[in-house]
Amino acid sequence: MSHDRPQKLELTWIGKDDDREAIEPRILIEDPKYSYGDTESGNMLIHGDNLLALKALEQQYSNSIKCIYIDPPFNTGARIDADGKEIGYDDGVEHSIWLSMMYERFEIIYKLLKDDGALFVHLDDNEADYCKIILDEIFGRDNFMNRITIDARSPSAFSTVNPGMFVASEYVLYYAKKRKLLNEKQLRAKRNPDYAYNKYIVNFERPYTEWRFLPVAQVFNERVTMKSSSPETVIKKYNEFIIENAERICRYTAISDTGAGAKILELKNMSLRNPNTIFYLKREGLDDVYVINGQQLAFYNKNIRNINGERCATMPLTDIWTDIAWEGIAKEGSVTFKKGKKPERLLQRCIELVTDPGDLVLDSFLGSGTTAAVAQKMGRKYIGIELGNHAYTHCYPRLKMVTDGTDQGGISKAQNWKGGSGFKFYELAPSLLKQDKFGNLVINKEYNADMLAAAMAKQEGYTYQPDTVLYWKQGRSSEHDYIYTTTQFLTVESLDAISETMQEGESLLICCTAFQKECAHHSANITVKKIPQMLLGRCQFSKDDYSLNIIDMPPLDDESEEDFAEETPEEIAESKDNKLIQTSLFE
Repeated sequence: MSHDRPQKLELTWIGKDDDREAIEPRILIEDPKYSYGDTESGNMLIHGDNLLALKALEQQYSNSIKCIYIDPPFNTGARIDADGKEIGYDDGVEHSIWLSMMYERFEIIYKLLKDDGALFVHLDDNEADYCKIILDEIFGRDNFMNRITIDARSPSAFSTVNPGMFVASEYVLYYAKKRKLLNEKQLRAKRNPDYAYNKYIVNFERPYTEWRFLPVAQVFNERVTMKSSSPETVIKKYNEFIIENAERICRYTAISDTGAGAKILELKNMSLRNPNTIFYLKREGLDDVYVINGQQLAFYNKNIRNINGERCATMPLTDIWTDIAWEGIAKEGSVTFKKGKKPERLLQRCIELVTDPGDLVLDSFLGSGTTAAVAQKMGRKYIGIELGNHAYTHCYPRLKMVTDGTDQGGISKAQNWKGGSGFKFYELAPSLLKQDKFGNLVINKEYNADMLAAAMAKQEGYTYQPDTVLYWKQGRSSEHDYIYTTTQFLTVESLDAISETMQEGESLLICCTAFQKECAHHSANITVKKIPQMLLGRCQFSKDDYSLNIIDMPPLDDESEEDFAEETPEEIAESKDNKLIQTSLFE
């Protein structure tokens, strides 16, 4: 990396300007034992270091991925003790090292994203602000969409034993690759009903000129018997009453003298001259307008939607997400990932916000497999990368259950998920070159002929695609440019044999371990290079670990009730609004 960058606003840290060796572009090797279902679905589960895996994807998937969600280690210093009290990542990486490692990953992630794609980075207070600055540098500050604040945990007797302010929030940094091209969906979030809509039209079936209004709470008390019921039950029934009768529940809203159209202003003035009389305006392609006493009637049914199979009160989605329950998710996917698992509905919202069915989603810190599971249930394609052993113990069994349709947790019922699709399981190949006993880089003996041919094609920027007829057409970079890799001694006679089968305008790069010196300039349209000399100094070989100190998960024990049996999502939501309406209901 050059030290002569032009001056600009950026974050610096120890090691940022150090020269970095290029990352080896490795190949991926399918392990059919762990591939499952429809292996041609395009879904990929990759086990291996995620920086190397991202680099392995770069050539084929540049500008191809619509949505990337990552939940990297938070750099908190937490780790597992002998009793397994902390589970997941050993993420206490020194601050500058964490920044350098994430910077390298973001550089490749940027290349992988489609121009109309988006990135979601899930963090907490430890690194979120620093991470935003490096994302501003890589993605451009203009492509920052939102910092989403998530209500990730609720206080309980178990979790508030320590003094001080309880930390409930986590953050998702949301970036577009190119903001002008991003097609962001207009989503709504579930909420308890808005009690400002406090008027009930008792004779809604009659012509609007005869409508009569009563307070919603009064009508509820008159029509719903709630004697001896607990306040919580009353609140629940009251909310249900509002949702069921939303088309006849309304409120008065002001009409702007500068923002409203001429016809609406005319109705406003007429209504002011005729108190308590309703005036009506029919509009093509827009909601009809009702005006009384200079104000417009706003009906609550506009805020009712079907979300995840439930008819509920909603509001436009904001950058504060408090409606996604984190309690009770311990068994989602039938895998345990204590204090690290994210709710399926959180991933559903991120994916739904920026993708359509068939789009490709990537998670390079896959963890327990939530992103891949949600993408599959939503009809998206996915690539999931995981370094730890839980690629086998957590991700594989979870995605197998999703494919079979036996995973009915999380968003399954809302998506009417019955199973289907599938995935290929890949291992990251070992380094192409390894040091021998003399310290020299030589071809790794773990590579067979096919692996070597595929690796050399990737190194040279060719697509590995062996021809079924001509053996020397192992890969191509264009319609007429080919690559051929061989471990056999290359002679002039073998070059002549190949040359006779080449068409006019075709060119060939031959990578071999040894050749006659006469081969070097024997053919104008054939270039001969020697392995491994042609690769030396090109990238960093023989480095297998660029990880953020990822550690393996302990055995899958049952979750402690103390950890997860807290308030239910319904109890939490209801408790926030109890005080708002008790006065009107219990006077």
